Amino acid sequence: MAKESSQTINGKAFEYALLNEFFFRLNSITNVSIVQNQPFKNALRCFDIVSEKEKDAFRLNANFAVNLLIGLEPRLSNHLNIEDTLELEIVSDSRGQEGDVRDVLAIRSLQKWEIGISAKNNHRAIKHSRLSNDIDFGVKWLSIPCSDNYFQTIKPIFDNLREIKTQSNSTHKWSELGDYHSSIYVPVLDAFRAELLQLDRSNPGIVAANLVRYLIGHQDFYKVIKGRNEVEVQAYNLHGSLNLPFKDIKPIAKVERLKFPSRLIEVAYLNNSKTTLMVTLDEGWQITFRIHNASSRVEPSLKFDINLLSSPRSLFVNKLFLA
Repeated sequence: MAKESSQTINGKAFEYALLNEFFFRLNSITNVSIVQNQPFKNALRCFDIVSEKEKDAFRLNANFAVNLLIGLEPRLSNHLNIEDTLELEIVSDSRGQEGDVRDVLAIRSLQKWEIGISAKNNHRAIKHSRLSNDIDFGVKWLSIPCSDNYFQTIKPIFDNLREIKTQSNSTHKWSELGDYHSSIYVPVLDAFRAELLQLDRSNPGIVAANLVRYLIGHQDFYKVIKGRNEVEVQAYNLHGSLNLPFKDIKPIAKVERLKFPSRLIEVAYLNNSKTTLMVTLDEGWQITFRIHNASSRVEPSLKFDINLLSSPRSLFVNKLFLA
């Protein structure tokens, strides 16, 4: 079994801290149950093995975030009757492959209602997607196939990387390739850029919206980002399922519904970088794609760190500063 990274352990521990804080805050005022699935057990195990100082930090961040979320979502603390149980669940990582970016769910089956939270521990990346000969990002991301020209352009690059890996018995390092940013990254990014623009021209009004759906997820959710001295809560209310009242009980603040983009305005290198493209869409969306090698040893694939550089002005954002 591969050794878990500290980033993975801390991320899972933060998921547990959020779920546990919901349970602690709500158990005395409504019926609450925890789904004791394998993801929950994994998260609890990760929380148990971090230091006491880290536990305290996770608890404090979770406390601030959950206080706000209970105010924004009255259905968390209000039930229809004694049978109306709030279920708390940690989601399997495999759901992320299906376009569900949420890590923690709060579900009221009787009300046919749920909200989800994406938990981020000291990072803001929204996706870590790969490019290779065998990956059709058009189909996977946009539901539109990439062209033969795109694959013909990238094939010699990735074939060469595969040959290097094979001939060196997987020992050759990227650092031994010289200026691989110019010789590998830039040609791959150029091909990716050209294909994304071509797909948008051929499918007007579709690519921009589908790109955001792929990156942000197919369900509305809150993102809770734990920082060093602050916790930030963002609300991705693209379908209007967040911030609903419970009978005559209204949320403490309004979460605006976000608009999907309808067109791709520009795809350009960020500040003359050789590793990062910035994709600008209408409605205020800007996304960066930073390409990198996921391993120190040469592999016939590359990885994107994808970040939301700017979002619509209507995005609900609340930063809570910790003492």
